[in-house]
Amino acid sequence: MMTAAQHAAATSADTAAANPAASNSVEYAYLRAVPRVELGEAVNVGVLVYCQARDFLACATWLDPERVRGLDPDADIDGLAAALGAIAKICRGGTQAGPAGEISLGQRFRWLTAPRSAVLQPGPVHLGLCCEPEETLRRLSHGS
Repeated sequence: MMTAAQHAAATSADTAAANPAASNSVEYAYLRAVPRVELGEAVNVGVLVYCQARDFLACATWLDPERVRGLDPDADIDGLAAALGAIAKICRGGTQAGPAGEISLGQRFRWLTAPRSAVLQPGPVHLGLCCEPEETLRRLSHGS
């Protein structure tokens, strides 16, 4: 009997073998609002997707103030929204993103997913295969 991890690996390998375009590796991490860091409770508020082969870095964000306030009634919703906006700018790159917008896509993804003790935190980085990173971003953020 296969474990879930073995099944996922086999499915990914079969997809890549059947469709060579699906062999683009993709990395992604969810963004979490952690309004009370000392408690560690979190609400997903976005996702980052990076595909080196397609020169792709983008994010999708969704901020549900009521869910965040469910963890902390005094949560700084405007601060979270501003931080999510800054992440979107960094993903797009360019001078409006400051110095972080000038580094490579891979460096930006690593910087955005570095662990930190803040109200907005990246989750663990996950790996997968994709044909189109835009579709992966849409699929991962579809539950928003």
